[in-house]
Amino acid sequence: MPYRFNSVGRSFFSLYFLIISAFIIFSWLLDNVWNSYIEQDVESYTGYKTMLIAVGDFVQQRPKKEWKTLVEKTGKRYELPLKLINISTFDAMEHKDHHALKDESTHVYYYNDMVVLHYLIPNTESVITLGPAKMPTRPNLKASYRVLILAFFGVIIFIWLWPMSRDLEHLKKATSEFGQGNFNASVPQAQSTMVAPMMQSFNMMADRIKRLIEAHKELTSAVSHELRTPLARSKFALQMLSSVKDDEKKQKYQQQINNDICELEELINEMLIYASFDSDRPELSFTNENIHNLVAKQISSHEQLTSQIEFIDNAPNLLAICDNHFIDRALNNFISNAIKYGGGRVRVTISQTSSHENSKKRKIFCRICVEDNGEGVSEEFKAVIFDAFSRGDQSRNRETGGFGLGLAIVARIMEWHQGTASITDSELGGASFSLTWPIE
Repeated sequence: MPYRFNSVGRSFFSLYFLIISAFIIFSWLLDNVWNSYIEQDVESYTGYKTMLIAVGDFVQQRPKKEWKTLVEKTGKRYELPLKLINISTFDAMEHKDHHALKDESTHVYYYNDMVVLHYLIPNTESVITLGPAKMPTRPNLKASYRVLILAFFGVIIFIWLWPMSRDLEHLKKATSEFGQGNFNASVPQAQSTMVAPMMQSFNMMADRIKRLIEAHKELTSAVSHELRTPLARSKFALQMLSSVKDDEKKQKYQQQINNDICELEELINEMLIYASFDSDRPELSFTNENIHNLVAKQISSHEQLTSQIEFIDNAPNLLAICDNHFIDRALNNFISNAIKYGGGRVRVTISQTSSHENSKKRKIFCRICVEDNGEGVSEEFKAVIFDAFSRGDQSRNRETGGFGLGLAIVARIMEWHQGTASITDSELGGASFSLTWPIE
C-alpha cells in the first residue's frame, strides 16, 4: 500500500507541480507585460508632466534667484519631491542621458522600481526634477484577487488530476502485469472520464488476447490429438506391409494409408481455415440480400443428396444486410450436417423476429432454421457444440467424418454479422440449428 501511494503520488505531484508552475510563469509574464505598459503610459497616467510644465511657467514669471525657493515650496505644498538643479549636474547622476532632455523639454527616467521626471525650463539650463518616486504599481487588492484566483484554480486542478493520476497508475500496473504473462490482469472502473476510454479499451484488448491464447492452446491440444489417430493407423499399416505377402491384404493396408493421408490433409485444410478466421476478420462485403433466393439456391444444390428438403418461408421477400458468401457458407454447413446426421428428412424455415426492448430501440432480426429428424444432440454437447474440435459420439467414426471445426466457423461468421448461431431440439425429432442476425 505505501509503495502504491508513493508511486501514485510521484506521478500525480509531478503533473500537478508542472501545471502550477505553468500558472506561475504565466502570471509572471502578465506582470511584466503590465509593468511594460505602465512604463509606456506612465506620463499620461501620473499627470506629472503637466504639473512640471505648469511649475516651470510659474517660476519663469518671477526673478531667477527665487526659482529654487518657489520650486521647494510647491513641492512641500503638494507633498512631492520637487527640486531645481542645473543641467550640468546630470553627469554626476545615475542616469546620464541628458541628450534626451535637450531634445525634448520633459523626460522620464526609470531605474529599478523608481521613476524620475525632469523638465528643462525653456531657454535656460535650469531643470525641475520630480523624484525619485515609486513607479505606479498594481493595487494590492487586485494582487490579492489574483492570488485567490490562482489558489482556486490550484484546488480545481488538484481535484481534477488526482483521480486521473490514480487511474493512470492502475493502467500502468495492469499493463506491466499483462506484459509479464498475467493474462487475468485488468483495470478497475475508471474514476476519471478522460481516462475511462483507455481503461475500457485495455480491458477489451486484454480479454481478446486472453481468449485468443486460450483458443490457440485448445487448438494445439486438439490438433495433436486429431493427428495422433491417423498417424498411428498409418504407422501400423506400414509395419504390416513389410511383413504381409498377400496382395489383397497389401492393397487393404495401402488403401488404409491413403485414407489416413486424405484425412490428415482434410484436417490441415480445415485447421488453416479456422485459424485464419480466428486470428483475423476477413474483409466482408455487406449487401442487401433477398433471403428467400439465398436459401433456395442452397437447397437446390443439396437436393441431389436428399429429396426430402422442406422449405418454409414465413417472411416472403425478406431483405437483410449480410455478406452473401459467408452466410451461404454457414447455411451450407447446417444443411450438410442435417443431411449427414439426420434420418433423411430436412426442413429449412425463414422467419422474422424482433427484440423485446422498447419500441424505440426494437431491432428486427432475420432467422434461418435448419431441422432434421436424426437422433438429436445431448444437452451436455449443446453447450460446447460451437467450440472448435468439439464432436459428439455420432461424428467420431470415419464414415461420417468431420473434425468439429465447421460449427466453430459458423459461430465466428455470425459474430461478424452481430448475430448468433444456436441449437435446440426439433419437432422432427432431431436437432434444430438457427442463424439469427439483425436485418440492418
